[in-house]
Amino acid sequence: MYLPDFEYFTPDSVEEACQLLSKYGPKAMAIAGGTDIVVKMKKEVLAPEILVSIGHLPELKKIEYVPGKGVVIGAGVTHNEVQNSKILQEKYLSVCEAAHQMANNQVRNLGTIGGNISNAVPSADMPPILIALDTTVKIVGSKKERTLPLEDVFKGPNQTVLEHDELITEFVIPDGSFTGSTYLKFGLRASGALAVVGVAASVQMDGGVIKDARIVLGAVSPVPLRAKEAENLLKGKQASEELFEEAGVIASGECRPISDIRASAEYRRDMVRVFTRRALLKAVNEGHV
Repeated sequence: MYLPDFEYFTPDSVEEACQLLSKYGPKAMAIAGGTDIVVKMKKEVLAPEILVSIGHLPELKKIEYVPGKGVVIGAGVTHNEVQNSKILQEKYLSVCEAAHQMANNQVRNLGTIGGNISNAVPSADMPPILIALDTTVKIVGSKKERTLPLEDVFKGPNQTVLEHDELITEFVIPDGSFTGSTYLKFGLRASGALAVVGVAASVQMDGGVIKDARIVLGAVSPVPLRAKEAENLLKGKQASEELFEEAGVIASGECRPISDIRASAEYRRDMVRVFTRRALLKAVNEGHV
């Protein structure tokens, strides 16, 4: 498989990159790690005439903690950089653990968190845990900037609210009151597997009582899905395995899985039940975010 011919631009800033995307319109695409775009170009699924490289831009490569704001992660940070970040290991270890479950080491070395979100693949590993932690995204275009909750970015498989001249530039995991969080994934092999089911959970505990909770499901709906009925069941209740099992049953009824080569819809629903219970137990018992 060979790549088709294309022009290649290396802008010096996000602003210049957005201007190039605006100038060339649908003929142009932004590329960072290229782990998705290059494969699709070789398979003739995509055929951009122009690639605008953004993976080298320093403003997209930061991971920093800003007191009163939270942890800021640049969209050009790779999954291995997320996994190995001392700041994230201290503040949000569950995000590092989710990044480690993404694909394989070669892909994690190149693939970026911004690309993972922008591709909007339903089975992606990073969106559930980031949504569970109430992450927001900064989006920059040639004419405007905006900030959105991450859960509002997705419209459907491979579809986001991003306009053609817009780029995600950073993610902010806010200073919050979550006392525990986790992401659990079920795949068909030990390494490099797409999620058959992914479940992220975050909890705010007051003693043994759950004050707040988020449950986010991956690979079982067109977009990452908040299991809000299950969340509401938990609030104000004493944590227990029985309660978490009930939450899992409710979450399994909220998801909208499909049947495909990896699993049937019925199997995925049952795995949502199982993994929701496990994720809640881990988030409560391990006591770190």
